[in-house]
Amino acid sequence: MANLDLFAAQAGEAALRERLDGLRAQLHTLAHQYYVLDAPTLPDAEYDRLFRELQAIEAAYPEWTTADSPTQRVGGKPLDQFATVRHAVPMLSIRTETDTESTGAQAFDARVRKELELLDTDAPVEYVAELKFDGLAINLRYEHGVLVQAATRGDGEYGEDVTQNIRTVGQIPLRISAVAIPAVLEVRGEVYMRRDDFEALNQKQRDRGEKTFVNPRNAAAGAVRQLDPGIAAQRPLSFYAYGVGEVAPQPVGSLFATHMALLQTLKSWGFPVAEQTRVVRGADELVAFHQSIGSTRDQLPFDIDGVVYKVNSLALQQRLGFVTREPRWAVAHKYPAQEQMTRVLAIDVQVGRTGKLTPVARLEPVFVGGTTVSNATLHNLFEVRKKDVRVGDLVIVRRAGDVIPEVVGRVANADAGGASGDVPRSPYVPNFRLPAQCPVCGSAVVREKGEANHRCVGGLFCSAQRKQAILHFAQRRAVEVEGLGDKLVEQLVDAHVIRTLPDLYRLGFTALASLERMADKSAQNIVDALEKSKQTTLPRFLFGLGIRHVGEATAKELVRHFGSLDAIMDASEEALLQVNDVGPIVAKSLRTFFDQAHNREVVEQLRACGIRWEEGAATSELPKPLAGMTFVLTGTLPTLGRDDAKDKIEAAGGKVSGSVSKKTSYVVAGSEAGSKLTKAQELGVAVLDEAALLEMLK
Repeated sequence: MANLDLFAAQAGEAALRERLDGLRAQLHTLAHQYYVLDAPTLPDAEYDRLFRELQAIEAAYPEWTTADSPTQRVGGKPLDQFATVRHAVPMLSIRTETDTESTGAQAFDARVRKELELLDTDAPVEYVAELKFDGLAINLRYEHGVLVQAATRGDGEYGEDVTQNIRTVGQIPLRISAVAIPAVLEVRGEVYMRRDDFEALNQKQRDRGEKTFVNPRNAAAGAVRQLDPGIAAQRPLSFYAYGVGEVAPQPVGSLFATHMALLQTLKSWGFPVAEQTRVVRGADELVAFHQSIGSTRDQLPFDIDGVVYKVNSLALQQRLGFVTREPRWAVAHKYPAQEQMTRVLAIDVQVGRTGKLTPVARLEPVFVGGTTVSNATLHNLFEVRKKDVRVGDLVIVRRAGDVIPEVVGRVANADAGGASGDVPRSPYVPNFRLPAQCPVCGSAVVREKGEANHRCVGGLFCSAQRKQAILHFAQRRAVEVEGLGDKLVEQLVDAHVIRTLPDLYRLGFTALASLERMADKSAQNIVDALEKSKQTTLPRFLFGLGIRHVGEATAKELVRHFGSLDAIMDASEEALLQVNDVGPIVAKSLRTFFDQAHNREVVEQLRACGIRWEEGAATSELPKPLAGMTFVLTGTLPTLGRDDAKDKIEAAGGKVSGSVSKKTSYVVAGSEAGSKLTKAQELGVAVLDEAALLEMLK
């Protein structure tokens, strides 16, 4: 402090401020060289000396401390909870190609060419091929070059503000020093943990006698979602950038012509981009990339669960648009699941949220697909019989889709007594059978015609279903009751404090505070969270009811179509089938659910407890100026995406077709219109531009 005072007295505050700015710039450069380029230019001791000098200046002049200072990577007070962030541009999911062979890449290329109306004689489509990291997606928001917010993906529309924790990641710039960057720039990428960092972290945990982490992804996700940034700073996290969100004031398409140009620019601005990223042309080069990465996958310093293909041209991306909420111009191509052998110790039965009975193999723990597996699904009774799995068998286990562990089958005809040999079965080991009564509540177990699964008919009477139904209802993507986790729900149900969903909202402070290990503050937090959750949206509420086959997207489509919950509950199967994304199975499931008196009673009781939402006009009640007309879309429209235009046409009663014929009423053509426009002109079909279409929609 005295030295700083002397420096300030001799040279003046202006010189000290200049020294401060110089230190920050130098430390930013050194951090980029160390964390991103892996090419440090100064010894650690010298870096530490410069860092301490900066800390001393900021301590003496706290008003000079800024959010992008290197000293702010570690610090900040622990949070009580994460704030919710609404993404300016939704973080949409990418379609997963389940065909893990080369034909998966070929199928994607064929779909793209078909959507672009390309002929076999046309040139190959250019793609960017990237790695699919096994980490946590993050959105980084920069304003005038300074990192102001970092948010998790969440449900794609809303995420969690994890800015304090993300500041601790050395590879993420706190400030972009490049010139001519957009005023608002959202960089999207993956926070992950390298395998060597993961092993070192687990070794520290073991040395301290603390619990080790299951896999790098869980360790990374847990670090990002730590309420105390000091703890997050102790976890070695890394980052790769792979795209952008909001860019303003210029749209991203006006700044870059291709996705690869975007990535190269992000790299020049200080963001790490995976060196394996390539520009490839056509299906053959997609296949070659998939095979090349697959053959070296185990040698990578981090986990991946596939590769990602994206159409390189941003103009073609816009032209291809989206289907539902997934881009047509991108796909995630998985690899075959990793497999290991282990032994079955027991076969138990789990009862799920919908009453489904699932045989689960309890295994000798085995490390497979990046995690230790001790339980694996056998799916249903018919799978158990087909695979002929019994207690004591040596089996092959894999992580299906690198996520859900499953038993592939027993190891047959192996040499007995070998390292992986199969011990001959005892004649007294029986075949597995499902119980006739639910192992949780004793209700009857039935199998619906045409279904492979057996289900408990106990409904909300079954405590296994009650617990899962309540947890499903209270999750973030549904009604969201903060703090209502597995252990608390288990306590409440097992103690018979709550038996149905409405019982949640009848909970009082006294009942909660009387629970074991429940402090007064925690009890009050739950009471407050329940009160807050009463204001929700109809799609969240509908999804939260846990109706079979009704996911988030389907719930949104139902609300858009009908407008109100009463209209949905009273709709016939025929009416339900008119909704986008609703087929016969979903329609029957909805009708079956709302035909049950106790389910309607639950809904009415929840309403009576004060749960509320806004309802709007049903699209089925809106004017239908385009009824009876058939439209074909071609080219890129000035403001409407193809899906947007289709939605507007269908909401107005029109039909959208993929091909032009004499029965076509209008072809809506934008820039770069293809053969459909030519065919319309040949057949004499009327052609509209976007402005004319919007005028008709009025």
